[in-house]
Formats: sequence, C-alpha cells, structure tokens
Amino acid sequence: MKVIDLSHIMTEGMPVYPGTKKPDIKAINTHEKNGFCEHQLIISSHTGTHIDAPAHMIKGGATLDKMDVGIFCGSGIVIDLTDKDASDRDITIDSLAAYEENICANDFILLNTGWYKHWGTQKYFSNYPALTTEAARWLADFDLKGIGVDVISIDPSGTKGFPAHKILLEKNILIIENLTDLHRITASEIFFSCLPIKFLDADGSPVRAVAMYPCDT
Repeated sequence: MKVIDLSHIMTEGMPVYPGTKKPDIKAINTHEKNGFCEHQLIISSHTGTHIDAPAHMIKGGATLDKMDVGIFCGSGIVIDLTDKDASDRDITIDSLAAYEENICANDFILLNTGWYKHWGTQKYFSNYPALTTEAARWLADFDLKGIGVDVISIDPSGTKGFPAHKILLEKNILIIENLTDLHRITASEIFFSCLPIKFLDADGSPVRAVAMYPCDT
C-alpha cells in the first residue's frame, strides 16, 4: 500500500488565514532538564491542513466531535486543474463536468490546482483558483462526504460572505483546505483520510490528510 502525505508541516511561522493567530509551539519539558520531551501547542482550529465542519459557517451546524468517524474517510479522486492560468482562476461547472461520473462514484474529490507550490509566500493568499458559487451549488447536489483543495480557502480571495463554504456546509459536505503534494498521487482512485482532533464543539481541526492506494497502481 502506498501512502501519500497531503499535509503541510505545522510550525510557528507557517501561513495562516488573514486574521488567524499563528501557532505557538513551545518545548515545555526537555530531555536535559526533565528526562523527557514534551511540547505545548496553541493553535487555531483552522490551522494548516485542516477540515471545516458545518458549524464553522452554519449556526447550529454539526461539529466534528458529534459526527460519525466514518465521514472523515472514504473513496476519492483527484481532479487535475493545474491548467488554470493567471487570467482564469475560476473553477466552474465546465471545469468539473467531465468528471461527473467519477464524482458520483466517490466520497471525496480533491482539486489539484498546483497552488500549494506558493505555500510560504505572499502569493499564496490572493488570486488563487477557487470554486464559483454556481460550481459549489452543482457539487452540493452530489452525495459527497467532502471536497479538498490545495489553497487557503474554497472561496475566492476577496469574496464576501463565504458563499461556497455555506452552500457546501449546509449540505454537510466537509471542506478540507491547505492540502499539498496532490501531484504525487498516481492512482485514478484512492482511499482518502482526513481524521480531525476530537475536541468538544469542534468547528474545525487540523488533520493529517493522506491518500492510499495499491503500490502497483
């Protein structure tokens, strides 16, 4: 079984959504002083590669800790959108329609735009490929567990009201943001897992997102 790590490493200086506090990661016990090593992590629920629960945008929406653990894993496909150029960042229905049969047959779709290559630069935060409102409505009609993206938000930069988030989360379709290395997946179909931390009233959580498929694929 081949296992591909799709998660960014968490560090104190890592990129975060504008307005979110950066992680505070400190060694509070060391081998030299205490005989063992232990770190304290102070992080936002939407730090790094993370998952959005319906409660993130929908008042009264489900939180991750109340959801069945099976919703965080399942069959998936990667949709290659790396041909998006600077003049056309919109992910439209036309961008996805050719994959309709595959979308119907899977639990997760992962949108590979290649934008993760800008992680750690200012460019990562603006003019990235993102779903149009119409495309979000189209995807919301599928029986999906989740949609993953390799950008900071599933909504376009500068969009007010987070329409794509709300359309998908109202249908209990999870959103996984800040994925990386989607280009390393060579299989046409995968098993995808994005298990969150189980904390009370979780509106979101960092995840260790992975793709798995047979070695001979």
